[in-house]
Amino acid sequence: METMQDYVMVSLKLLGALGLLIFGMRMMSDALQKMAGPQLRHILARMTTNRLTGMLTGAFVTCAVQSSSATTVMTVSFVSAGLLTLAQAISVIMGANIGTTLTAWIMSLGYNVDLTNVVFPSFFVGMVLIYMKRHRFVGDFLFGIAFMFLSLVMLSSAGREMDLEHNEAVVSFFASFDTDSYWTILAFLGIGTLITCIVQSSAAVMAITILLCSTGVLPIYLGIALVMGENIGTTATANLAALGANTQARRAALAHLLFNVFGVVWVLCVFYPFVDIVCRLVGYNPSLGGQVARLPVVLAMFHTCFNVTNTAILIGMIPWLERVVCWLLPEKSQPEQEQFRLQYIQGNLMQTPEISVLQAQKETAQMGVRVQKMFSMVCLLIDEQKDTKFTHLYSQIEQQEDYTDRMEIEIARFLEQVSENHLSDETKQKVRQMLREVGELESIGDACFNLARTMNRLQESGKDFTAGQRTQLHAMMTLCNDALVQMNAVMHGHRYDHDIRETFRIENDINQMRQRLKAENIRAINEREYDYSIGTLYIDLINECEKLGDYVVNVVQARFGK
Repeated sequence: METMQDYVMVSLKLLGALGLLIFGMRMMSDALQKMAGPQLRHILARMTTNRLTGMLTGAFVTCAVQSSSATTVMTVSFVSAGLLTLAQAISVIMGANIGTTLTAWIMSLGYNVDLTNVVFPSFFVGMVLIYMKRHRFVGDFLFGIAFMFLSLVMLSSAGREMDLEHNEAVVSFFASFDTDSYWTILAFLGIGTLITCIVQSSAAVMAITILLCSTGVLPIYLGIALVMGENIGTTATANLAALGANTQARRAALAHLLFNVFGVVWVLCVFYPFVDIVCRLVGYNPSLGGQVARLPVVLAMFHTCFNVTNTAILIGMIPWLERVVCWLLPEKSQPEQEQFRLQYIQGNLMQTPEISVLQAQKETAQMGVRVQKMFSMVCLLIDEQKDTKFTHLYSQIEQQEDYTDRMEIEIARFLEQVSENHLSDETKQKVRQMLREVGELESIGDACFNLARTMNRLQESGKDFTAGQRTQLHAMMTLCNDALVQMNAVMHGHRYDHDIRETFRIENDINQMRQRLKAENIRAINEREYDYSIGTLYIDLINECEKLGDYVVNVVQARFGK
């Protein structure tokens, strides 16, 4: 009975250590992303100019955040947000597979080196930094490191307490498997894949594998089969995240799966020779047995050789891989009723606040394009005389106005969710700016619809503007369109590349024209050039254009943080 209780306690300690490992790595990843702040959103875009730099970037980011899943989900998010092309994303994902091998080396180190000398100082320094709010993210990062190292110490201790190498039942169980049989290798590969898909952490599966191998009960061939399965299972995280995303994001996640499956297939073809080569690299002889202290190093070396070799084979075949995933996931034509779906904001991909802010920024810029398109429809409406075409255009503008209302609500709701996280000060400012931007963009949409309704009233009255009124109206519309073009240039580019004074100049021209046209309208009515009702509709259009210009200035000021 006492032995059973001991096993229960050791098992609970083992599960707790695995949970602590996953928590520590997640804490490290989140803290690093918060420390990097908005710069993290630009790293992948700036450093993926070609396949090699993309691969190196993926490896560097994964080494930093200690999670290939985090890097891959970030990459899929960037593809969804239109920041990375599919080819760039594939190269980053390849690099992420190399970067994640560092985790295996750290774990193998934990079984050969006493890490307690690092754990407790990290906890102390981390706590001090957390209370110094200015450096709280650095403190969180140190806490994550401490938790990860503490979990490795606990795993090593649990392994020794379980004393599996002297448990005849466990030893005979693993000894019953024929390590020379491909069916056994495939079975353990499937087990590794399944467990990784369930726990959503390749690090946890790697820790279990190293634990079993370090005790000497799990043969190295079966341990390596589990590691191969973990490489396939780790792709589940990104594929699940991309389920509700756009086609490009799902293609990036599928490319990750195909890349790892291809690697497993070719390694299986040369499994025993490849494993023997890896073993010789670290001075381990599988046929002799013993030397259990070297087994964690063998697993880490295999993980590295597998991913580096696989990347070396496929990095030159990225265009081919891109064509394959495009063929497997073709772009579907969107039905009319599905056109209201937001393009960049995807709920399933809301992994980190910084990336979510980027998605909202892209969606806000898209909203700017939509209101400009809506205004161009208003310009066409003014020149349209035929009832059928006028009615069709008016209906389209009404539909677009409804869409801008919905966009404002969806983007604002998304930003509110992002605000619930711990954000850097610069990111908080960006969120406030975007909330203001979407409000002003919705007002532009309302102004466009008000212009359309005024034209509809004119159409229903059976009257028309004079040639002079139409000429002046076109001039005012041209100025408003110039303002919208300048606004979208600011929203899509870097704000420091533009001069806010250009927007103020256009707005000043709109104000001066409105004052002049109001005075001319009063004179024309007094001189009976047209009746009062036409003059009222005319000046309503002019005033609405002036309001639209004000809203544009507000958007640009928000973008510049003024």
